[in-house]
Amino acid sequence: MSATITSIAHYLPPDIYTNEYFEKYLETSNEWILARTGIHERRFLKEGATSDLIVPAAEECIAKRGIDKNEIDCILVATVTPDHNFPSTAAIVQHKLGIKNCWGFDISAACSGFVFAMATAASLVNSGAAKKVLLCGGDKMSSIVNFNDRAQAILFGDGAGVCLIEKSDDEAKGMLDQLLFIDGNGGQYLHQKAGGSAKPASHESVDNQEHYIYQDGQAVFKAAVVGMADVSTEIMKRNNLTSEDIAWLVPHQANLRIISATANRMGIGPEKVMINIDKYGNTTAGTIPICLSEWLSNGKIKDGDNLVLSSFGAGFTWGAIYLKWHTNGVI
Repeated sequence: MSATITSIAHYLPPDIYTNEYFEKYLETSNEWILARTGIHERRFLKEGATSDLIVPAAEECIAKRGIDKNEIDCILVATVTPDHNFPSTAAIVQHKLGIKNCWGFDISAACSGFVFAMATAASLVNSGAAKKVLLCGGDKMSSIVNFNDRAQAILFGDGAGVCLIEKSDDEAKGMLDQLLFIDGNGGQYLHQKAGGSAKPASHESVDNQEHYIYQDGQAVFKAAVVGMADVSTEIMKRNNLTSEDIAWLVPHQANLRIISATANRMGIGPEKVMINIDKYGNTTAGTIPICLSEWLSNGKIKDGDNLVLSSFGAGFTWGAIYLKWHTNGVI
């Protein structure tokens, strides 16, 4: 038994912010940003919350599938920027979509959120606990980015991708394997200092700018290069896949150098790597589904294609999924 993606869509805010925008306010340049990250532009949502990124993508995803929205019996939202600490963003999405008689929850795994949530959705479908899972990955990173800090302001963008996960009618296709890991020791290098129960919001925490992202860039970069490369090559070995067997590497879009290092370890050329970080930056839980949606819309994913989805994020969290694409029911 395997679960598969039966429909997918994405949404990006219309407002584009190029590297030249940051040159006006920060000590940086287009050349400096491109050389270190591969990012040229990104999107920011001026008004609204993460759910406002997810809902348009969800509506398109459901319409493409051609089903009654009330057939959806579970909603999972992978995000590190929930609308509120509670209620869950899944509940907010359910309410905005007007879906009845379903359940769901949020998954917080930062940049690995979509991969973790996809594995969870597949488990629910394969066990029979759900038939149609609306799997959402999205973040409004502009809500927690310090735009006075060059090291983080240039990296992130806002966006969301949504797919439907259902049981595959071909057990040889769909989500065939997964490798997922966490290591809490890495939390010291990438976290949000205040806002949780360990350090509730206060006048002091706001004054000290502790509600923004804190990141030790070098430590995260080194761990990400190793983590994404190791997990991607391991899932290939477990499934007897060579570089020639892989149609697409679908990496989390954090940094072009990390993506390139992962592809090189897998023996995969750049022509087999999904890259859109140059246009959207790091949308955290949104990067992988946005890639999949774009490539599918452009006719670049074919039935039976072997895909490796790979991610690394705060926590530390990292993982990979082996997905054999199944076009049955996919629009």
